[in-house]
Amino acid sequence: MNILISGAGIAGLAAAHELGTRGHDVTLVEYARHLRTTGTPIDIRGDAIETAEKMGLLTKIHERRLRMTESTWFVDSAGQPVARIPVAQISDSDDDIEILREDLVHILADALPGTAKIRFGDAIEALTDDGDGVDVRFASGRTGRYDLVLGADGQHSAVRRLVFGPEEDHLRHLGVYIGLAALPAEAHPGGANAIYNVPGRMAGTFRYKDAAVAVFQFRSEPLDYDRHDLDAQRKILIDAFAGHRSWRIPELLDAACDDPDFFFDSAGQIHLPSWHRGRVALVGDAGYCAAFLSGRGTSLALTGARILAEELDHSGGDHTAAFERYEARQRPYVAFAQNSVDGGRDRILPTSWAAIAARNEALRAAGTDAL
Repeated sequence: MNILISGAGIAGLAAAHELGTRGHDVTLVEYARHLRTTGTPIDIRGDAIETAEKMGLLTKIHERRLRMTESTWFVDSAGQPVARIPVAQISDSDDDIEILREDLVHILADALPGTAKIRFGDAIEALTDDGDGVDVRFASGRTGRYDLVLGADGQHSAVRRLVFGPEEDHLRHLGVYIGLAALPAEAHPGGANAIYNVPGRMAGTFRYKDAAVAVFQFRSEPLDYDRHDLDAQRKILIDAFAGHRSWRIPELLDAACDDPDFFFDSAGQIHLPSWHRGRVALVGDAGYCAAFLSGRGTSLALTGARILAEELDHSGGDHTAAFERYEARQRPYVAFAQNSVDGGRDRILPTSWAAIAARNEALRAAGTDAL
């Protein structure tokens, strides 16, 4: 089949790999002008590790594995460690591979077969599914006709909006926002990762390989803002930490103001009764975002891409049956991930000073720190 995939993130690249290696003609369209590789390290957990092995990628993934969670500490206002975050409490799986997003993106892109190509700097603008195929108009003015269209374009998916309706119809806000900013002056190997809490907020510094980032999270009701206006997003972050000047919060906020690639978003989940309509289907965060609080987004992207490709392979050309079996097999993974967010949120963002102290004391009592 001639298949169009929107989004060259992990879900899109994984789907292009799996479909292309099975002989389909795949076009991957990405609105950015290059692969998007920024972000903190990500995790591959549980059955997704077996999926990566079946994709032939696990050896390369192991070669680039990180172990940064083994040196992550909660600190006090003076920067002194008060409790270490145990890996067992970060992960919900006995096996957890941590890797840079950049490394996994390049592993997937380098593994694409000749039957899959990426077209950068373009995006889907309109879709018309007539039952026999999908006519697509692109932002560049190009047009094309495809047997199937897959939306792998993330939590704020344009394909989902065009086919399934506005994002707000499917979004469950989890009450948390996140901000990320580069710390180029601290980009050196080694050193512990630090997390400092005030009630309902956290600021932290994370180092991995030759990079360092400031990470912010805070609790909030849904906020109305322009996702393309970085200055407005920076102001939201600054306002959220107004009055909190302990530890390194002021200088980390300065880093957010200075970083031209500052990232800001909400923790939200996408809940849809079905991930397909006609000849269009959704993969990864576009269809079933579990939010960064779950630590399962990458795993869902990999298992979803693999299962969808397998079912299309087995369906004998019946895409409807393939999409239904894909949903039946992937739903349990999604349900598990989406139901796992509350514990992580409460651990990272306690709502009071008493809750912060109780968490730290519980970690110390469990013998997880080595002060």
